[in-house]
Amino acid sequence: MRSASWSPLVPLSVAALLAAALAGCALPGSAHDEPAAGPAGSGPARPGSAGAATAEQGRVSLLQKVGSEGPLRTLNVERDGRWECVDCAGDGVTSTGVLGPEHVARLQGLLADPGLARETDQARRYQVTCIAALTSSLLTAAGPITSQDCPGEEHPPIANEILLLLTQATPAEMTA
Repeated sequence: MRSASWSPLVPLSVAALLAAALAGCALPGSAHDEPAAGPAGSGPARPGSAGAATAEQGRVSLLQKVGSEGPLRTLNVERDGRWECVDCAGDGVTSTGVLGPEHVARLQGLLADPGLARETDQARRYQVTCIAALTSSLLTAAGPITSQDCPGEEHPPIANEILLLLTQATPAEMTA
């Protein structure tokens, strides 16, 4: 069951963001040389604005897809640790749960780390390079952070810790 506090536009925005990232193209109205939109936690970018969609401070979404044909896997985690996982194991099952207090504290610390802003797709000028790899996109208040389970790809350290925490504490998976 999705929390009533999530905007109904967020899943649509998230799906559009992931589709653009997986296609390897820029979002409409975005430019790689423009500064990030607004301060962290300022909410989703407006259509046509220079910034990418963001999550509210303290929340994170993980979107995953294997290649261009695989199903979209979605994990949404609230500030208090409640999570909803839609097809996270690729089995079509939607599950819910709550992170333990230690995981919540660690996740909130990682999401609040100022270094996370340097790991966003925009800051790294990230481009999807592998065709059939698992692509994972974290939607954070700092902005989207994408990585692939691809030989030789360097993973941003803070975002990789978030991904590892989420895949160890929920049905979401680290690799394809």
